[in-house]
Amino acid sequence: MIETLNGLFETVNYKQGSSLKLYNNDEYEDYPAHWHTALEVIMPTENIYTVEIPDRTVVLREGDIAFICPGCVHTLYAPEVGKRIIFQPDVASLRFMPDVEAMLTILSPMTVFTPEEHPDIHGPLRDLMLHIRDEYLSGNSFYEVKVYADFLEILSRIGKGYSSSKDMILSDNRGRKEEYIEKFIYICNYIGEHCAEDLTLEDISEMSGFSKFYFSRLFKQFTGVSFYKYVNQKRIALAEMLLTEPDNSVTDVAVNCGFSSLSAFIRMFKIIKGCTPTEFRNMYTTTY
Repeated sequence: MIETLNGLFETVNYKQGSSLKLYNNDEYEDYPAHWHTALEVIMPTENIYTVEIPDRTVVLREGDIAFICPGCVHTLYAPEVGKRIIFQPDVASLRFMPDVEAMLTILSPMTVFTPEEHPDIHGPLRDLMLHIRDEYLSGNSFYEVKVYADFLEILSRIGKGYSSSKDMILSDNRGRKEEYIEKFIYICNYIGEHCAEDLTLEDISEMSGFSKFYFSRLFKQFTGVSFYKYVNQKRIALAEMLLTEPDNSVTDVAVNCGFSSLSAFIRMFKIIKGCTPTEFRNMYTTTY
């Protein structure tokens, strides 16, 4: 399945003339640790399939669906007999939509949908994945439009399910709840675009219109992490991209990603990625 691997980085070879790649994969072959800029959606259709990311290993059953976000290092393990859909859409062209960027934040680094944990949306997601597979393999005219339509429907259903599950503080009123969610989607997008700048909790909470204490509670409830952890995650994601360019020194990357010192950058990079920036760069540039 991995067609072009340079160190840990995989270049996804999209289907000619499109920005999609789908494997109806039945190979008894494990895939080493790698990452790519495409989103990856995996759904076993026969037997199990194992996905490993840093600090987490998940055994997917038939019909379970894993979303692995861009930049997440992952390893795949196949059983002797089995089949699974491995779908890789290029989401870069969709990032102009704030909701898509917010969904990638929600799903990051990996989210798994099962019938037990997501009974309201799992069935429709499974059916949409099967339809995407059939449409992609059909070779029909305008298949790419139809596949992306199904993919956006998947994101929409996940977003609606996420919104309805978020019991935001003081949000018994549905209109107020939706207002809060829209506001925090905007804030997350703003942080992603300005993460290299000096962002403070005081400034962003003022932007939101909430007190610092109240904003902190709502933000962690919405994203699952604290404000400063979220900012650092975005900075390290930016650093990963910059480190793949050999002309960028580690010191320059630290400065351009908003860190006050090289030591602070190295420390945070190791906390989030499990290796130093130099080790990451070496893994990227070392060919298997």
